[in-house]
Amino acid sequence: MVIRAVVWDVDDTLFDYTSADRAGMRAHLAAEGLLERYGGADEALAHWREVTDRQWARFGAGEVGFEEQRRDRVREFLAAELTDDEAEAWFHRYIGHYEAAWSLFPDVLPALDALAASHRHAVLSNSSIRVQERKLRTLGVHHRFEAVLCAAELGVSKPEAGAFLAACDALALAPHEVAYVGDHPEIDGRGAADAGLWSVWIDRGGPYETSDAPSGPHRIASLAELPVLLGSDTRFGAPSTFR
Repeated sequence: MVIRAVVWDVDDTLFDYTSADRAGMRAHLAAEGLLERYGGADEALAHWREVTDRQWARFGAGEVGFEEQRRDRVREFLAAELTDDEAEAWFHRYIGHYEAAWSLFPDVLPALDALAASHRHAVLSNSSIRVQERKLRTLGVHHRFEAVLCAAELGVSKPEAGAFLAACDALALAPHEVAYVGDHPEIDGRGAADAGLWSVWIDRGGPYETSDAPSGPHRIASLAELPVLLGSDTRFGAPSTFR
């Protein structure tokens, strides 16, 4: 079996979303005078993440649109009845702090460089193209990908097979010719495997129960392991410690 392309998740796979979100929200809450409202920074950030995960799940299930879930995150977090304009204004003030903290993980560029000649590349994200294309351009890697596909425009979200198969169709490749790399063991790892892709779960130590990790995906701790795992002709990387 030959893997001809790698399709990538973005947040917490290529882009250090968790660190940027925490740093951005901490700065935002300080500027808004809200840190102490939640008992301190750690408590406030934990509450924000819980709200984000809950509202993001509603978006992933097709219950609300992308912009609506953002507004609802603000309303739930603040426990306030806000107009759409008020909620959007609050969220966009947060975005300014969040974007100031954007960065790639340090293993991303070496992995993309190592695989540039041997594999084609695309992105599949449970976000919107407007958000993710801007992010990839700001981080200097947009040109690395042939296609950027997102749930908001596809009308289907990971872990549904249709999302992964849309990425394969965009590359005109069969699922067994495509590897998918993502940080979530179920949404990315099991979802890609069930859709017939060669699934790679990058375990960056996220808030997941690794003892119950799905058996389908290959599991790596760093993208440094990926070129060797894919059989790329390169000296970059190290043998996987998790397979």
